[in-house]
Amino acid sequence: MKIWELKLLSAPTFLALHEVSIMVQSAWGSRETQFFYSLTPEKVLDAVEHSLGVRCTGRSMAHASMENRVYEIELERDENDVSPARSLEHLVIAKFYRPGRWTKEQILEEHSYLKALDAEEIPVVAPKAFKDGATLHQLEDSGIYYAIFPKVAGRSPQEITLSEIEQIGRLLGRMHNVGAQIKAQHRIRLTPEVYLKENFAYLIRENLLPERLRGPFSELVERLAKVAALRFKGIDNILIHGDCHMGNLLQFGTHYSWVDFDDSLIGPAVQDLWLLLPGRDLYAQRMMDHLIDGYEQMRPFPRETLNLIELLRSFRMIHFAAWIGNRRDDPAFINAFPQYGSDGYWQELYNDLIDQEEWVLKDTWG
Repeated sequence: MKIWELKLLSAPTFLALHEVSIMVQSAWGSRETQFFYSLTPEKVLDAVEHSLGVRCTGRSMAHASMENRVYEIELERDENDVSPARSLEHLVIAKFYRPGRWTKEQILEEHSYLKALDAEEIPVVAPKAFKDGATLHQLEDSGIYYAIFPKVAGRSPQEITLSEIEQIGRLLGRMHNVGAQIKAQHRIRLTPEVYLKENFAYLIRENLLPERLRGPFSELVERLAKVAALRFKGIDNILIHGDCHMGNLLQFGTHYSWVDFDDSLIGPAVQDLWLLLPGRDLYAQRMMDHLIDGYEQMRPFPRETLNLIELLRSFRMIHFAAWIGNRRDDPAFINAFPQYGSDGYWQELYNDLIDQEEWVLKDTWG
């Protein structure tokens, strides 16, 4: 699996909390090195009890998350609780945001987006209100922000039919109708400047690229930037999910729910469509047709932005290289990406981007 194809990795355990995170300007935050050192099991449980005004049983399970720390927590049942034994009402998901990655204002905008979607009966997992009415609290000693979400049933879909992809398209159209009405002031913008130029500048600034590839890489990025400047000119940007792949979609029977909105951003609607596809072959293009058909039942889709897909794919490749680079001292990332930083890694990324440039120029989707 290539780094830019990353979706879900194995969950860290409570014993692997002693990790370092290093932030990047703009897309990855702007604060200095931050730590998860202070996040102990006791503090996780204390935070849930304090914020919700409940008691935990002590049972917890770490969920798969490289960026944040996410735990499923069991709450004690009230003696008058008559809910079924298999009810999920006594389970919550506690999410501790990676320090320095987002500002308080950015997280609150994420929560506002989720609450607005929930109010329109769009299936998302919105944060629970704490006993003081807030949805975001902060650990006193470390400043780590956290939120608590209800546990919902479902798993990421393995295979979907064309009729199901139309259903997903309708949900996306409804989601974007809401996002288009929200004026988010603090979320990141998906632009060539942020996701291409700034991320590549970070790789250069940190001397991560081999000397022999710095020139060719820079020329390649400049060529992509010139194409992007033309294609991104004048497009409409709205508040979108931002990381809308199948791993962030839960299926339970015939119902779907969207999760993990911490990467929500201001960008073109097409970003939330192409990540759902398995590639760019004829089947993927057919899926896109059905996805758009469903979408347009709820909202017009700007088909002229289909020519952004291969550019967005190239942005994602460089974006993930910078993401790993920013966390290269984090033990969890070292274990997950042992090849990162090697000469072979950068050569492979360069070769893949050269191939990707050809797809950009072919304009496969336009």
